[in-house]
Amino acid sequence: MDNLTIFTEFHLMDLSTSRELQILQGLLFLVIYLGALTGNLLTVTVIVTDPHLHSPMYFFLGNLSLIDLCCISVTVPKIFVNSLSDCKLISLPACAAQIFMSASLILTELSFLVVMSYDRYVAICHPLHYGLTITPCLCIQAAGGSWASGLVYSTVHTGIMFRLPFTKSNVIHQYFCDVPQILRISSSDVQFSEFIAIALSACILFIYSTFVMKSYFDIFSVVLRMHSVEARNKALSTCTPQLAILIFFLISGLIAALSPVENKASLSNLLMAIFYSMVPPLINPIIYSLQNREIKTALCRMFNRYFEHLHNILLLT
Repeated sequence: MDNLTIFTEFHLMDLSTSRELQILQGLLFLVIYLGALTGNLLTVTVIVTDPHLHSPMYFFLGNLSLIDLCCISVTVPKIFVNSLSDCKLISLPACAAQIFMSASLILTELSFLVVMSYDRYVAICHPLHYGLTITPCLCIQAAGGSWASGLVYSTVHTGIMFRLPFTKSNVIHQYFCDVPQILRISSSDVQFSEFIAIALSACILFIYSTFVMKSYFDIFSVVLRMHSVEARNKALSTCTPQLAILIFFLISGLIAALSPVENKASLSNLLMAIFYSMVPPLINPIIYSLQNREIKTALCRMFNRYFEHLHNILLLT
């Protein structure tokens, strides 16, 4: 151990030495972040403030928007600052914090997607029992369990990855602390333990995905047998956005997990990082805002109240 260097900070990816390209890259990340921030904040605000949206489905959608907001805030502000300041360093505690928060939020989001699929299953397949089954107490318990499961999972996950010092290298060929890149520079003991944890994670993902797909299979089986076109369209309008979010989430996760671990900075790394870490939080609010008539109506009511209030203030002054 006397001849080994123990690293306490990491060098993140630098796509180009050109300051102009680095600033352009930082501005790209900033635009994506502001778009995701605006969309998710609007969704959370309208769900919290509008009494018409105080139902289990929108309670879960609000939590999903909050998760997306937190998820993109874990990495993008640091990337933006690094790009503008030409500093590519991140400390070991900050790197561990990124891994911890990302793992926690990813599993929490997956848990909420499972809960939301069950909520739609009961609402469409057993509508007479919906009020008795999906109670406010159950919603709070489901939300608390989802957040708690993410924290427990990320604690174990992060503890395994950072239980031994890093002595191989401190270069991460990504814009943030990424699990594959951290594994690449970890010791063999950590890699073995983490591969076991990843295998268990894959089992959890398979069980969750099977449950969700079974729920939506039953939902669409019932929807297609509905005689009323209006009832069918209403059911589809509440299920299709959630299913689209789930599919996009799984595709992003598979791309992140199955992509080859790069040993050098590249444009493909940049595009991959944008796709699986930044695009989902940006796209999700658009999916259920554009597809959901009640959210669009609530947004119109919220903006109308705001402009009326602003108009009254201007008249008083």
